[in-house]
Amino acid sequence: MQATLTASLDPGLPIGGQLLALLRGRVIRGDLAPGQKLSEAGLAAELGISRQPVREAFIRLAEEGLLEIWPQRGTVVPRISVKGVQDARFVREAIEADVIRLAAEGLPEAALDALDGLIAAQRKAREIDAFMMLDDQFHRALAEAVGRGFAWSVVAGLKAQLDRVRYLTIRQFPRDSIIADHARIVKALRRRDAKKADRAIRRHLNNVTTDMRAIAMAFPNHFRD
Repeated sequence: MQATLTASLDPGLPIGGQLLALLRGRVIRGDLAPGQKLSEAGLAAELGISRQPVREAFIRLAEEGLLEIWPQRGTVVPRISVKGVQDARFVREAIEADVIRLAAEGLPEAALDALDGLIAAQRKAREIDAFMMLDDQFHRALAEAVGRGFAWSVVAGLKAQLDRVRYLTIRQFPRDSIIADHARIVKALRRRDAKKADRAIRRHLNNVTTDMRAIAMAFPNHFRD
């Protein structure tokens, strides 16, 4: 089935960045499902832009594993790579475990209060996109609080496949477990308990592996390898 975007771009802003973010978000959220085909010419016509930014966005997303470009056959949304998810989780855990270790050495009360504020906002969030944005903000705030904002940018650049699973998971399972994980992390940090904080972050990040088994059974056509 040929995919459409049913969206518009702001002509006053750079088109390439907008298009890239739009397509990336649609694939990650599952609005563009595995197996859907995208037409360079079709999307350019639909959005009223030239084919060049569409071509460039396709190439960037193919590099991220979010699209597959087949010469003479077209561009398609691929299935989620299980190995890609596992690799992203491995790298993310390594980075965030170090972030937590630094945080446990003495995160300022203001930073801890800010984390609690994000948890409170998550409890109130109704829309999935808002909840997921707050989830990312929680982890980014932890990294930035210990002076490791760049480390989070590395994680953010690697976790596209992981985020695809996260969106499927959030639609299938209650959000309470994610919020409870965040609360446990902050509680351990307030007590300066590095071991408990480490266990809490690793448990939190490894949940995606456990959830993925159930998600893969519910959506077998969404996964490969």
